[in-house]
Amino acid sequence: MRETYNTKSPSIGMAGDDLADFYRNQAEDSMEKEAAKRVAESSDQELDKRLRNTPLVDLVGSDELVSAIIARLGAVRAALEGHGGGVKVDYAEATDDGVDLVLNLDGACIACGAAPGTLQGIQSDLLEGGEVSRVRFSKSLLDTFDELGREFVLKHGGVTFV
Repeated sequence: MRETYNTKSPSIGMAGDDLADFYRNQAEDSMEKEAAKRVAESSDQELDKRLRNTPLVDLVGSDELVSAIIARLGAVRAALEGHGGGVKVDYAEATDDGVDLVLNLDGACIACGAAPGTLQGIQSDLLEGGEVSRVRFSKSLLDTFDELGREFVLKHGGVTFV
């Protein structure tokens, strides 16, 4: 007999791991919807659409590169913009495999306790689309963290600094 779960509420006989997954998925869905709503309220949807439809490789060296990168971000964009932060491009090169980027954070994102998660989100979102071949971050960001934060991001951040 195949067991099914109601997606609206947890099943009474749900095992611990299944229950944790159920609530994790609900929380992720809720966060994604809220982030999308916030981005939609605060951004120029037509500009974002145009930038997402323009190949990133064509924007390397242009004044629109940062805006195009931001337009490609998911939920992490809402956190960046909502908290007064931003992204800077320290290096961008069009390669045969896609765009190679070295990014930096700007504004309130510098030295924020959530910065390691922000870096992971940016990297994940940009690599997901297939246009970006590599994302690295400026090692100058490491100087903005306290010792504990620096250790954490180097050990668990899942990102590369150059």
